[in-house]
Amino acid sequence: MEKVREIVREGRRVGKEDPRRVVHAFKVGLALALVSSFYYYQPLYDNFGVNAMWAVMTVVVVFEFSVGATLGKGINRAVATLVAGGLGIGAHHLASLSGPTIEPILLAIFVFVQAALSTFVRFFPRVKARYDYGILIFILTFSLISVSGFREDEILDLAHKRLSTVIMGGVSCVLISIFVCPVWAGQDLHSLIASNLDTLSHFLQEFGEEYFEATDDGDIKEVEKRRKNLERYKSVLNSKSNEEALANFARWEPRHGQFRFRHPWKQYLAVAALLRQCAYRIDALNSYLNSDFQIPMDIKKKLEEPLRRMSSEAGKSLKEMSISLKKMTKSSSSDIHVLNSQSACKDLSTLLKSGILNDVEPLQLISLTTTVSLLIDIVNLTEKISESVHELASAARFKNKMKPTASLKKSDSVSIGRAAVPIKSHDSDDHVVTILCDADVSNTVDQSRGETSVDSCQHVAIKIDDDDLVHEKHEVGEIHAHTSCVSCDPSDASDVLDSSNKRINSSN
Repeated sequence: MEKVREIVREGRRVGKEDPRRVVHAFKVGLALALVSSFYYYQPLYDNFGVNAMWAVMTVVVVFEFSVGATLGKGINRAVATLVAGGLGIGAHHLASLSGPTIEPILLAIFVFVQAALSTFVRFFPRVKARYDYGILIFILTFSLISVSGFREDEILDLAHKRLSTVIMGGVSCVLISIFVCPVWAGQDLHSLIASNLDTLSHFLQEFGEEYFEATDDGDIKEVEKRRKNLERYKSVLNSKSNEEALANFARWEPRHGQFRFRHPWKQYLAVAALLRQCAYRIDALNSYLNSDFQIPMDIKKKLEEPLRRMSSEAGKSLKEMSISLKKMTKSSSSDIHVLNSQSACKDLSTLLKSGILNDVEPLQLISLTTTVSLLIDIVNLTEKISESVHELASAARFKNKMKPTASLKKSDSVSIGRAAVPIKSHDSDDHVVTILCDADVSNTVDQSRGETSVDSCQHVAIKIDDDDLVHEKHEVGEIHAHTSCVSCDPSDASDVLDSSNKRINSSN
């Protein structure tokens, strides 16, 4: 009785993890009940005979969880059965021409040659990835047709019935898989990559607090729960086989939703490979959080500000990419956080060159510099991931994040580019406002309207130059102003601010 309860609990757990599994079980039962009618219904049995069981066998071996996997197996099985059946009939005909004595020898040679060659071809990586099941069915069908033909006079009728039942079983699987609560492998791959981005971003955003403030004081269960939640990134380390399988199945699927027929599934694997590289660095970084050898907090505090910014901005960048991927929209908001993390790297480099760690003991210095090196690698990988996600967005034709909020007129003395542009105020006061912003400027132009898409500015530095007063303000968010937004590079913005500060200091 206890074992029955355990099985019931396990069944509930599996069903709660993914309710689609329960639906899939009913779909398989429906397909088997449908094709069993070939055997139970007398008129159909009179046409197909015992070969009706091939339809049942086809459903059992072909019906998979996703549409892509089912369609791939069904096409493999149908094509392999057709080709192997034709070649098997041809081999039987050639062998029969040699006489009853030589016929079995030739048939044995044919079976040996095709089995050996086909088995060797299965080792080819590309063939094994997509057509391994088809070649396996090819070997089986050719051998069965060839051997059966030696004892069966109506070889053509035998091949026809087996091919017909196999196709009927495969078609039943495909139709039920597509039209009854379909599970798309492409959608699962898309969601998996977005989830992995979010998982890595969670660690990086929480790293600063854990590294500089975490203590073992308090409730042990809370500490373990926090650390377990922080180590969710480990699921990314072992996701390669699942990602490759989903990408392979997705190639078989027809167009559905926003996923086109020739969707760039390979680019998903490129993003996934970079995410795994990042996860390996994070895994090494996590070892320093749980290490028995801990650096004194007063030494860590010397590099706290740049290290916090590096991890936090890199995490925010991955979070923005995850959101953009989930919504299937183009956005360069993540680029701003990448630039901020790189700026933090430069600040850290300047801080290290100042000799702030000269009085640190060698072992502590090694541990600290290793942590710094890993974070720098993660920042560099974040930039590569951002570029790869942008390539995916372009290849998959994701939509722009926002429509233009301001139209550019010829009369405006503003040009799209990476520069700071002074814009005169329309008020009575003769103030000059210099707006420096990082905007998501889309390079795609709407051909029908001839407009350029400009997203909202994210980083703005406003300087108001007056004879008596100089204000400098940095904001994050959207600009609500009756002016056009001009894209500029952060480095250019820094140069302008620096030059302005120098000018102000010199005037003072």
